[in-house]
Amino acid sequence: MRKPSSVNESSAARDSDSARESDSTNDSGPAHDSESDVPSPAPISRRKALARGAGLLAAGALFPHGVLSGAMRSSPAAQGAGAGARAVAGGEAASGSGSASMPGAREILTRVIPSSGERIPAVGMGTWQTFDVGDDESEREPLREVLRIFVERGGSAVDASPMYGSSEEVLGDLAAELGIQDDLWWATKVWTEGAAEGIEQMEESMGLLRRPRIELMQVHNLVDTETHLATLQEWKDAGRIDYIGITRSQTAAFPEVERWMDDERLDFIQINYSMAEREAEERLLPKAIDVGLAVMLNRPLGGGALFGAVQGRELPQWAAEFDCAAWSQFFLKYVLGHPAVTCAIPATSNPDHMRQNMGAGYGRLPEDPALRQRMIEYLEG
Repeated sequence: MRKPSSVNESSAARDSDSARESDSTNDSGPAHDSESDVPSPAPISRRKALARGAGLLAAGALFPHGVLSGAMRSSPAAQGAGAGARAVAGGEAASGSGSASMPGAREILTRVIPSSGERIPAVGMGTWQTFDVGDDESEREPLREVLRIFVERGGSAVDASPMYGSSEEVLGDLAAELGIQDDLWWATKVWTEGAAEGIEQMEESMGLLRRPRIELMQVHNLVDTETHLATLQEWKDAGRIDYIGITRSQTAAFPEVERWMDDERLDFIQINYSMAEREAEERLLPKAIDVGLAVMLNRPLGGGALFGAVQGRELPQWAAEFDCAAWSQFFLKYVLGHPAVTCAIPATSNPDHMRQNMGAGYGRLPEDPALRQRMIEYLEG
């Protein structure tokens, strides 16, 4: 069942403000050795070990038989986990997103997924509304170029949902036509009620995306969350997905999101955060760092409202201090400057806008609190 009416009505209402953007782990440590006189440390989850930055202890707890065994090299998920352990062992903080060293002109900014250590580019792509074009070739053509530019400029994380009409099918078709399926990091969602219905919907999504395996599967708008988390954990254990997440795109839902953030089955949360909606800075983003959750951002351009706020205004000259050349980069670099943010997923159907969006993933970021406050004051002034 793709879209039961009871869920359609309630969930569509929740996402009525999404505008142009897409709304937009618990591996145990070593078992106790009963033959040893010295008890082993208590088991610790991968997420907690990496979030604590526990150095070699984390690496040893996660990979008691060696960080890079032959078996690990053959598994993409394990390779990510190995990268995380190496980062921790090397002294690199793995809490929150764990940003890379400052990228140069040719190196896109990447962020660490705390539960595994895998890195993904910090600028991704949403598909809400923009990819819901059906079979219309005149509308697919610019999207084909958007997707090509996205990958050419270093992007990989793409986010879809069965709620987004034909977006999954269009995204899957265009990626296949361009031959870039393996260059993308795929995220989609389950958006229905009931275990069997959820499984049917996810199977359909994977078929439309033409993927036998999905990197991130999320419970969309927290619809029947407990039911779907149980299924997703089974799928993760079976290797059908790498990560589990939940999503909401309204600030009023933050208390509900916060309650779920302590569930150790989660690897990701997807929430709204932009210069126009900064409430996530108060509790959710700090907590994501504390508990070791990756954060994907929907509505990073404020549903398009931010462009209206600066219409007719010049980009300030001091934006060059963080390598900013367009208003979209001004807005995106602000949210990427928060250490909890793993990936922002602005959506566009315009190739030129995609080029500008991807520029936010290069160069310096506004991480200094005084500079970030200056950005807010300029926007609101």
